[in-house]
Amino acid sequence: MTAMTAPTAEARPPRIVAARPDLLADRATHYCPGCGHGVIHRLVAEVLGELGLGPKTIAVAAVGCAVFAYDYLQVDFVEAQHGRAPAVATGVRRVRPDAFVLTYQGDGDLAAIGTAEIVHAAARGERITVVFVNNGIYGMTGGQMAPTSLLGQKTTSTPLGRDARTAGYPIPITEMLAIVPGTAYAARGSLASPAAIGKTKAMLRRAFEIQVAGGSFGIVEVLSNCPVGWGMTPVESIEHLSVVAETYPLGVIVDRARAAGKA
Repeated sequence: MTAMTAPTAEARPPRIVAARPDLLADRATHYCPGCGHGVIHRLVAEVLGELGLGPKTIAVAAVGCAVFAYDYLQVDFVEAQHGRAPAVATGVRRVRPDAFVLTYQGDGDLAAIGTAEIVHAAARGERITVVFVNNGIYGMTGGQMAPTSLLGQKTTSTPLGRDARTAGYPIPITEMLAIVPGTAYAARGSLASPAAIGKTKAMLRRAFEIQVAGGSFGIVEVLSNCPVGWGMTPVESIEHLSVVAETYPLGVIVDRARAAGKA
């Protein structure tokens, strides 16, 4: 009787545990090393694909690092002026009621020059979903302070650190939008760890499903990192996200669709 031997590694069939989503372009990234945009792109591509929304999606991205999403997400895109993505998305929604309408925006874009657009889109209850990437800095234009920069944060326009007496306080824009009755869903996730990324994906899925079910305005804020703008290594910047979350707590802020039993 011969002894049984375990199969060698060469004999075992390969098992695929992860693959590139179909809606994520197969190309090298041009983002800075360690930038969180690539992770968020993958999450958006995964959720759109899982829900079968790729062919009917029209996304809008405005000027800033976020605008390069159209290079990586294989859905129809419209480029907007800085801050104007919600206004453009509103126009898209009005002429294409059948489409899934998405905006992909950074913090300087959404919470500074585009404050009026995002507030009034929420007030109107526009049936659009916003992916809000908050890295607390103007990454593309030179590392200046953004409305979401932390107190004490050093930027090229606050070299001694943000001082509330001269630069004001960080703006919790997602909490502000959550107050508006037209906002069906508002949540904040993070890229701080694999577990946090998984929760962020669940938030995106929930927001997308609400729009599909006919719900109104939704926003998912994602605390992301900017190693170059923050003057940190990629690892240090990921670790720093736990500090950022002290100012911007994670979790679902409001889910009126669930409360109303509509989605």
